Amino acid sequence: MEPNFKALRKEFPVLQRKTYLNSGSYCALANDVKAAFEAYMEDRLLVGANWDVWITKNESVRALTAQLLNASPEEIAVTASVSAGLNALASSFDFTGKRNKVVISDFEFPTNAQIWHAQEPRGAQVVHVPRAPDGYIPLQHFAQAIDEQTQLVAITQVCFRNGAKLDIPGIVRLARAKGAMVLLDCYQAVGSLDIDVKALDVDFAAGGMLKYLLGTAGIGFLYVRDSFTKSLLPTNTGWFAQADIAAMDITENRPAPSARRFEAGTPPVVNCYAAEAGLKFLLAIGTPAIEKRNFALTRRCMENLEEIGWPSITPKQDERRGATVAVPSRSSGALCAELLKRDIVTSHRDDNLRASFHFYNDENDVESFIAAMKDLRGSFSPR
Repeated sequence: MEPNFKALRKEFPVLQRKTYLNSGSYCALANDVKAAFEAYMEDRLLVGANWDVWITKNESVRALTAQLLNASPEEIAVTASVSAGLNALASSFDFTGKRNKVVISDFEFPTNAQIWHAQEPRGAQVVHVPRAPDGYIPLQHFAQAIDEQTQLVAITQVCFRNGAKLDIPGIVRLARAKGAMVLLDCYQAVGSLDIDVKALDVDFAAGGMLKYLLGTAGIGFLYVRDSFTKSLLPTNTGWFAQADIAAMDITENRPAPSARRFEAGTPPVVNCYAAEAGLKFLLAIGTPAIEKRNFALTRRCMENLEEIGWPSITPKQDERRGATVAVPSRSSGALCAELLKRDIVTSHRDDNLRASFHFYNDENDVESFIAAMKDLRGSFSPR
């Protein structure tokens, strides 16, 4: 039975006032998530340091994230950000041997490039996989870059610049053939697409809660395949990464036997309240239904952009795109500002306007966006 998306829209008050197409930057605020923030404030006011509840919330986020990704809770680290998780992961790698290469793509978010370039003084060799003339990155480009010296292939699932989705199963097969590990940055996909880390066969996956997971900023996750949770030892650490958090031991580093060893200090407490509420809301709907709806909305948007003579640069094929439609503009920032004057919330990256859809959007949102874009075409479409 398909979810009642019309009823679900009512849980997001902003949709009564705005055409909100910015979930790829920051999700719309749900009533349940707002209530979670308020519950934290009440606990903070009346109890103060409510550690028993806070740890329970942190563990709930871990379990819910595991459910979302088809992983086990022991394979999930709750982090302050993707950067925090990747820095802990990077600190556990040895780049002094034969396998010192990290392969990344030209679709990466800065974090998933900068952190690996930061390992170059430790011996890492970072190789970029370039785009083809059509703007996409085909499998053959990865095949040319991944070799026996590759330790890690670190790739985004959906590009934040243009909404293009890489062929993750194909890239994983190439990496496995050369004995390399695979890290998936799924920040621009998780919550908008159905993601199964076991089916994808990735070793690591990182994301955060502020976009399609309906939560807030300042909290993320790192999935670490169970076979690596004991063999990789991060040197970026903290007291919540220890086997016994309550031990308060200052004589030795005793990392947890689970993915919690990739955590650090005090967890993002208030953000756990919000993330828990967002994840519960999302899981109650189900990501397969959300993925189906997002493909329908983005397809309709792209077809209508074609009709007004202002086509998107996002790939048309479902298997090559996420929930963002990127539209080229001669002044994407000014176009974004002009749309905001019309109560249409979008974002922009490079020379592209981004309209990011989620399950709470509908056909009326598409029509409002297209009508505004048609009106603004003369001033902002590419010359």
